[in-house]
Amino acid sequence: MIFVKDKGRLCNNILQFGHAYAWARENGLRAVSMRFSYKYKGFRICHTPWHNPLTYLFAKYASMLRLMPEVRFDAPDMSPGESEAKHRRLLSCARRGVVLSGWWVRHYDLFLKYRTEITELFAFDHNDDDEPLLLSVPEDSIWLGVHIRRGDYARWNGGRYYYSDAQYIGVVNRFIELMAKRGKMVNVAVFTNDPSLDKRYFSSAIDQRAGELLFPFGTPVADLEALSMCDYIVGPPSTFSLVASMYHDRPLYFIEDPYREFSLNDFSDFETLFRYNY
Repeated sequence: MIFVKDKGRLCNNILQFGHAYAWARENGLRAVSMRFSYKYKGFRICHTPWHNPLTYLFAKYASMLRLMPEVRFDAPDMSPGESEAKHRRLLSCARRGVVLSGWWVRHYDLFLKYRTEITELFAFDHNDDDEPLLLSVPEDSIWLGVHIRRGDYARWNGGRYYYSDAQYIGVVNRFIELMAKRGKMVNVAVFTNDPSLDKRYFSSAIDQRAGELLFPFGTPVADLEALSMCDYIVGPPSTFSLVASMYHDRPLYFIEDPYREFSLNDFSDFETLFRYNY
């Protein structure tokens, strides 16, 4: 049994566990997510065997008391030999139980091989009576999901991807213009971790050719599901947008420069962005 000691926020946890799950699956082993055993709810994985608070507590304290070994993938620049040695130790300890920790466990090919299983594990858990957030729209219109990341992005990477409302609106309006040339009306859903977002300014500055404009402000899990249902997704480089695109292969455009002119050809798929941007 491999107990995966997750790191970071929701979608970091999904991707990290996906790598560990795929490697374990390839080697005939079982992987359990410690974070999805107690903290995050709303996914199918939370109802699968071993995913419960007792599992989390067992693995946490067994590791702290050194009753169970821990293999750490903390360094981004591990040599092939060091990585191989860590994986050999995982294999030798897994039958008795081992904790895998660290952000840098990476198995891109295996993740993509078992991508369907991973996506099914993280299927959204809700009742059949739940109302979908994004309502049906005429055939000649589409939904654009806009991910506005604030909070920690003011500091992360020197604030490089901390964009203003005006910069996001500029990107949205350029997308509306692209779609207008194709006879498509764009409905916009804005997802953000910024509770002080100026919705009035957004509403007044968005191109008047836009259709509906929504600000869901749901839980992270609810927002992730709604974002995954949009036809196109734009946002700064973030695992939240990346995971949203994973569910239904929605085209995703990472905003590296908010003033750059872009076309539909600049949107990419999950597999490409997963391999080369994450």
